[in-house]
Amino acid sequence: MENKLKLYGFDNITKSLSFNIYDICYAKTAREQKDYIAYIDEQYNSERLTKILFHMTAMIGATVLNVSKQDYDPLGASVTFLIAEGPMVLEKNGETVLAHLDKSHITVHTYPEYHPDNAISTFRVDIDVSTCGEITPLSTLDYLIGSFDSDIITMDYRVRGFTRDVNGKKLFMDHNITSIQEYIAEETLKKYDAIDINVYQSNIFHTKMLIKNIDLQNYLFNTDVYEIPPKTRLQISNSLQREMIEIFSGSNIF
Repeated sequence: MENKLKLYGFDNITKSLSFNIYDICYAKTAREQKDYIAYIDEQYNSERLTKILFHMTAMIGATVLNVSKQDYDPLGASVTFLIAEGPMVLEKNGETVLAHLDKSHITVHTYPEYHPDNAISTFRVDIDVSTCGEITPLSTLDYLIGSFDSDIITMDYRVRGFTRDVNGKKLFMDHNITSIQEYIAEETLKKYDAIDINVYQSNIFHTKMLIKNIDLQNYLFNTDVYEIPPKTRLQISNSLQREMIEIFSGSNIF
């Protein structure tokens, strides 16, 4: 018979965060492109992603109940955590219970990409966090941005369901928020252009961020910027900026 974890109270509010980043790289030759993809696949394999999610879980004060991870051939990786709010505790009879058990999870998927006819390669990471109860994943945003080379960032945050106060009145939001940007450090925000699209009456918040300054050396793979003629440097910088703007805006520039 399956052992069930006991519930000590339940909060019916669900907080969902979708965190999406793009890392852009200039890799001109076929060898450079394949080397870049191999580097990304190794740098962000399931083991590294699992460590990032463990740290995230600790930051929001949750407990990991189950971990599933997978690396893919030829590229990409996925990790899924089933999590619960609060620490695991033992009763005298040895049964494991939780202060609060929540139907919560974290998932991460990676998508390295390149095209043989295009010198621009991209790496996308999608992280989805769904928590029930008092904990919220918004406190992890600076950590996530710093864990990846985040050139373009898209974040969606939605609060669903409701809880009740002691008098039985429904509460559809249990914390103050007018923008996702409120939960990102000022020093981080200075590096990006950011826009919000929020639907307050539905507790839906959306923020997009685009890196301001492009240091070309950071976008070259196995190439020194001083080996490239100035005119070519400008062309590469323009190509990188165009790629970022297209991804940021969700449309092609003709």
